[in-house]
Amino acid sequence: MKQSFKSGRLGYDLWVKDASADIKGSPLEQLTRQTPEGLSLKPLYTAADLQGIPFLDTMPGQPPFTRGPRATMYTFRPWTIRQYAGFSTAEESNKFYRNALAAGQKGLSVAFDLATHRGYDSDNLRVVGDVGKAGVAIDTVDDMKILFDQIPLDQMSVSMTMNGAVLPILAGYIVAAEEQGVSQDKLTGTIQNDILKEYLVRNTYIYPPKPSMRIVGDIIEYTSQFMPNYNSISISGYHIQEAGADAALELAYTLADGIEYVKAAIARGQDVDSFAPRLSFFFAVGMNFYMEIAKLRAARTLWWELMQQFAPKNPKSSMLRTHCQTSGWTLTEQDPYNNMVRTTIEAMAAVLGGTQSLHTNSFDEAVSLPTKTSSRIARNTQLIIQEETDITHTVDPFGGSYFMEKLTFDLINRAKEILQEIDAAGGMVEAIQSGLPKLRIEESAAQKQAGIDSGANIIVGVNKYRVQEASEIDVLDIDNTAVREAQIKRIKAVKATRDSKATEQALNALKDAAASDSANLLAYAIECMRKRATVGEISDAIAEIYGRHTATTQAVSNVYINNYKDSGVIDDVKQQIAEFTIEEGRRPRILVVKLGQDGHDRGAKVIATGFADLGFDVDIGPLFQTPEEAAKQAIENDVHVIGVSTQVAGHKTLVPQLIKVLQIHDAHEIAVVVGGIIPTRDYAELKKAGVVSVFGPGTPIPECAAQVLQAIKSKQKSEIAK
Repeated sequence: MKQSFKSGRLGYDLWVKDASADIKGSPLEQLTRQTPEGLSLKPLYTAADLQGIPFLDTMPGQPPFTRGPRATMYTFRPWTIRQYAGFSTAEESNKFYRNALAAGQKGLSVAFDLATHRGYDSDNLRVVGDVGKAGVAIDTVDDMKILFDQIPLDQMSVSMTMNGAVLPILAGYIVAAEEQGVSQDKLTGTIQNDILKEYLVRNTYIYPPKPSMRIVGDIIEYTSQFMPNYNSISISGYHIQEAGADAALELAYTLADGIEYVKAAIARGQDVDSFAPRLSFFFAVGMNFYMEIAKLRAARTLWWELMQQFAPKNPKSSMLRTHCQTSGWTLTEQDPYNNMVRTTIEAMAAVLGGTQSLHTNSFDEAVSLPTKTSSRIARNTQLIIQEETDITHTVDPFGGSYFMEKLTFDLINRAKEILQEIDAAGGMVEAIQSGLPKLRIEESAAQKQAGIDSGANIIVGVNKYRVQEASEIDVLDIDNTAVREAQIKRIKAVKATRDSKATEQALNALKDAAASDSANLLAYAIECMRKRATVGEISDAIAEIYGRHTATTQAVSNVYINNYKDSGVIDDVKQQIAEFTIEEGRRPRILVVKLGQDGHDRGAKVIATGFADLGFDVDIGPLFQTPEEAAKQAIENDVHVIGVSTQVAGHKTLVPQLIKVLQIHDAHEIAVVVGGIIPTRDYAELKKAGVVSVFGPGTPIPECAAQVLQAIKSKQKSEIAK
């Protein structure tokens, strides 16, 4: 091997004698880097790197399915384009679905609003700011029938992302199909039914973990008996990555959840081959292009290996099939048209990794729900890949790649290490209750944010190559108040025309079933829906037996500051905080809150971690607070400022309410700041309501901290002047 160095920088000429040449000691070795997963990535791979990899000679469609679950993959039929959508009301969503199907979409994927996810009817006072936001509001069977009007459910595969209120939603879908003339055995599609990841990251749970696992088992049991073409669970890693997990954590925790569900079904007397062939998975695909391809290949290999402990006889019981969705977290508010490129790259990774269906996010989702135009562009991204390229012509084009095979193998081994940690904790349910996986994810998220804020990890248009003038884009605005009023009107109409005594009897039977060990809760929920019980009534009936789960709030420390590369920026902010502390006799104190049913707490946790590392006293409010509850906690804790973290547009309703409550309690000295996914056009309205500062996506934490400190000082001066 010959080396030369030119122009005072690293340069080299390499003559490689054979395919097994080692780069150790060469200039290439200096370019080896560490990934967030803890893997070493070399700039050059050779045949020597393939030594000891056991799955190299396998074929697509054969165990361990590394190269794909089907022998022909896309050469026979491309992946399903399944765009995830739900818009405020059932009427609007139905219109969108029918238009999308006419434009080339092949399956439906339903997004529900957060009130529905959490098992609240639209007339519940806890969901004033949530109805119709981030998805469609469903309260009754009548809503579900409108949602699928003129869509033949015996011909259309329907995926529904629902976990907390999975019983009434799946029951409502079944009854809506019945009343359309479609029997249960004709229904095809998938219910997510993945409650464990809700405790990890997304937080749209209702009941505690153990009774929730009973519900998962009941649904698997019922669908195995009566819905042979329906997938009873979609085991989701998507939100695990969106919450900040690296690829190895997402992979390991998703598969660990899957194993828990298999064990739960077997414990209920189910034969593994009666349900396992219809288990499906759901992964996020981000901007780490090669890692995402390797992740899908590794997932299939690992799942096959993990399933052998249950001795399945049907090969399909060990075959991992997956839906993928491009990342929402990688979308940026700044220079948003760049998001089209990001989504395309992520879609390519999903396809090259071998996904079975795909959702591509719209470029404007960093600030709002997608518009019709942005949704069309997102859908056409997949159509262009399918129709205008040769990507579908070859099965597993990365098969045999020195680099990809080694990366897949290394990722498998890293995931196994994480799985061993979960096993040592007693399995995923016990690990979740101890808080271990959530802590690992939050550490990863804080590390990632520090890299972005310090410029070590480049985001084009955010921390490098920034444009001077912001791009104005159309955003979809939902009139939350109007949607809620319409839903309440429909609830009243349903209750006025139903047989109330029959509804009450069905709900009482459901409660008795929840209190027993043997009854199948989905069967009873279906009967409740037939009697026109609401989503909230069914959820409340079960909650009378199981109670509602309350999460323990925690935050990591020193991870953010230890991974921030520019100590000068950190030192400057810490100095400002030290000076404030001397002047005031105490450190600045912030209460970080989530209002309404928005359980996406990555932003809130990262802010809390970063602010604490910089020197703030930080209190974290419990999830799902009302404005009244948040104001009370702020007053009792004597904070200087409340920081509201928002992701699903409840800020326009809930933040003004919070400020009014503070005023009612004569707590004018407490400043309110808001950060998260907020369209710039909302800034003026929030500030008019009394918000001191608004922080959009991508604002570095040190910059936020400095501005919050200034906001506290300005608020104090303003109150003194009064």
